[in-house]
Parts: sequence; C-alpha cells; structure tokens
Amino acid sequence: MRDVKVQVLVEIGEALSSSLDLEKSLHSILKVLSDSLEMKRGTITLVDPVTNELKIEVAQGLTRQEKNRGRYKIGEGVTGKVVESGEPMVVPDIEAEPLFLNKTQARKNLHEREFAFLCVPIKVGNKVVGALSVDHLFKGDISYEEDIKLLMIIAAMVGQTVKVRELAEKDRKAIEAENIKLRQQLKGKYKFGNVIYTSPAMETVLEGARQVASTNAAVLLLGESGTGKELVASAIHYASPRSEKPLIKVACAALPENLLESELFGYERGAFTGAMERKIGRFEMANGGTIFLDEIGDLSLATQVKLLRVLQEKEIERLGGTQTIKIDVRVICATHQDLKKMVEEKKFRDDLFYRINVFPVMLPPLRDRKEDIPLLVAHFTHKYNKENNKEIEGVNRAALDILMAYNWPGNVRELENVIEHAVVLCQKELISPRDLPANLSTQSPVPSPVPTGATLPKIVESIEKQKIKEALEKHKTQRKAAKALGITERMLGYKIGKYGL
Repeated sequence: MRDVKVQVLVEIGEALSSSLDLEKSLHSILKVLSDSLEMKRGTITLVDPVTNELKIEVAQGLTRQEKNRGRYKIGEGVTGKVVESGEPMVVPDIEAEPLFLNKTQARKNLHEREFAFLCVPIKVGNKVVGALSVDHLFKGDISYEEDIKLLMIIAAMVGQTVKVRELAEKDRKAIEAENIKLRQQLKGKYKFGNVIYTSPAMETVLEGARQVASTNAAVLLLGESGTGKELVASAIHYASPRSEKPLIKVACAALPENLLESELFGYERGAFTGAMERKIGRFEMANGGTIFLDEIGDLSLATQVKLLRVLQEKEIERLGGTQTIKIDVRVICATHQDLKKMVEEKKFRDDLFYRINVFPVMLPPLRDRKEDIPLLVAHFTHKYNKENNKEIEGVNRAALDILMAYNWPGNVRELENVIEHAVVLCQKELISPRDLPANLSTQSPVPSPVPTGATLPKIVESIEKQKIKEALEKHKTQRKAAKALGITERMLGYKIGKYGL
C-alpha cells in the first residue's frame, strides 16, 4: 500500500507541474485519487477573495448545478469548519453528523453507509485558503489516520499551486497596469501637440495628418531621412480609434530580404531549417492596431506582391502554413524615395503604390522650415541637459547663426545629434561655435535676421518675416508666395500687414 501512495504522490506532482492551468491540474489530482485510491467525489473548495465565501473550484462526479450549489460560509458545515479551524475532519456516518449539510445534493440516499467523508484544509503558509474532501470506502472501526496524512500532503501540494496562481495573477495585473501606464505615456509622448514646430509648412502637414488620424485610410509619409516620419506615424496612431491596440514598427531597409517575409507574416515550426517553433509575424502582432512600414521603397518585388495581397484581402498565411488568418490592421508607410519614379522604372509595383498612397503626407526638410530651428534647439538642449545632468541655457548668437546657415542634409535627426554633441562639450551657460561639430563651422554663416538678445517669440517672428520677404521677392505675387510658404493668401496678407512688408 505504501508503494501505491508513493506512486500517487508522484503522479500528483507531475499533474501539478505539467500545466499552468490550475483547474486542469486540480482535475488531474482528483482523477488520480479516484483511480488509484478509490476516493470518490473528490472536491476542492477555495475561499473566494471577494466574497470571503467557500465555493467549489473543481469537483469529480458532480453536475454543474450540484457544483454551483456547493457554497459555504466559513465555519458552516464540515467544509466550513475545516477551513475555520485549519484541522482535518473525518465523518464516518454522514447521516449522523449534523455538520454534514449535503448542499450539493449529490448524495441522494444518505442511508448508504459504504462511504466515509474525509476533509482536510488547504494552506498557503499559515493561511487556510480552502479544503480538499473525498468520499472514502467505509472502514468501520479502522483508523483513517494514514489516509488523512496522505490527503494533508496532497493538500499542501495544492496550496503551493494556489500560491503560484495568486503570484501569477498578481504579476498579470501588475503587467496590465504597467501596460496601461505605458500606453498613456506613449499617447502623451507622441501626440500632435508634442511635435516641435512653428513654421506654416509643418502646420499644413500636421493639419492633414490630424484629419486622417480618425479614419482607417492608408497613409504614405514622404520626405527625406530625418524629417520625422516615424514621429508623425506614431502621432497618427495614438490619435486614432486604434490607440489602445499595438503600434508595430518594421524597418524594411534594416532586415535582409530572406528574413523580412518571415518577420512580416511569421512562420510555422519546420517551415525552414532552424524554424524550431511557430513565430507570430508583425502583421498578426498588429491585429486591431497599426503597422508602420518604414522605408517601404526598399522592399523587393516578390515581397511587394505578397504585401499587396495582405492589403487587398486583409488576410495572411504564415510561412510553411496552410491556415488563412484574417487580420484588421491599419497600414502607415514611409519612404525617402520617389515612388512614382520607381513605378515608372518598374522597381515598385504600381498597384501597391496606389494601395498605400491613399493619403500622402509630404514632410518638408529642415532647410525649408528653418524658423523651427530655435524651438528644436531649445527642446534638444533641455532633453540632453537632463540626460547629462547639465544646466545649459541655450546657444549664443554666433552659434545660432551657424545653425541657421547650415543646410541640414540629415534634417531634424542631424540637428538633434549636433545639439547632443554640443551639450556634452559645453562648459559654460551658452553653447558657442567651439562646441559645435567642425563641419558646421566651416560654412560661412549667413547673417541672422534675429536681433541680439531677442526672446524666443521675437526670434520666431524675425525668421518668419525674413522667409515671407524672401518668398515675395522670389515669386513676385502673393498667391504664388502663399503657395510656396504653405499658407493661405489671407494669412499671408495678414502677416504682410503685421510686419509692414
């Protein structure tokens, strides 16, 4: 008999360790008790943390209705008494035991005396969290001490499993709370109001992006590298009805062609050498949310064909799989390349181009929005002050002249790198030309229209006035000048009067 009990404990240990599903594991325990020890009607009752009542978690040989009837207050009935006292109980004659309430009504004939009722507490540390009960073959005057000892060991194992579930549930809730917090932070970080600009050109761009954000339309972000396409893509997503769902970003140019397809669509185990398990693709990960395909112009023609099918049919198949998976994903693409020219040269599929070009957004290069430079410089200075524990107030007049004169082929990304470099080197209150990279200082600075000692609003106004003056001189008419500046004729007329031009 001892060998049988050892085998039972081994089987129960395996059942508890084979699955993270508590209910499945507990059912396995009751089955082992029934099959190996003839302990019938096994029931595991746990304390409900909300109501502080006892309810049957799993039961063998009970219908759903019988199981639902099995609710007790702590101290009520045999089970409630065991939980209250933390001590096991044996009821050899259930008919003669007033504490035996038969709430489940599973025992229709209480006159049958072939079974005794055994109940032991389930503990987590010193806290009783439930009870394990079974019907055992009636033994007459023979002691149930060995059976109780075995059930106590099993109950201790169940208690550890319940503790693991509680910890896992606590971790899950903590992770969910952290995810909610992170989503709120991302919404704040990537909202349109956090885009740094003052130029009319950027105002026009962002106005269009705000309007399309509330729709499901595909968006194509165009512009040179470093102009902020990823920032605008994030702002569109977090201003959309999909903001609670994932935003999945894919750098198409950074992934080799032989890996890109598996990254986008995923693969099944055994799809190719090294595919040891199933991998979920980026489109599946983005289901319900948005996928951002950066540098889409770098996709091969073969991958373009498969991407077109996904966009048209709204379904994917993992590599090596046969199952068609429906997806609901909003697509935002970006490229620094001229896709129209690539279509003409047969390097980009025209049908895919029309599919992704529903709402194009052209982000201007920094050299065409130089009035934004002072604001961007202030923002990046503050950012890298915090990272480097410095208190630099800004840039001096000579350094600003250099920054305004430079052509910025790397756009905002390059400007950020320059300011980070300057903040690291600067040992005074203001960044000077000596703190800037040498390649910027080699260019002959163009005299700045900004008066010495001007406040930030005055700096912006001075630059805006200069840009309007240059546009009027170049285009001769207000209509053409307004179009070049990205503003209405009415707004231009107002600013001409404001600045006395």
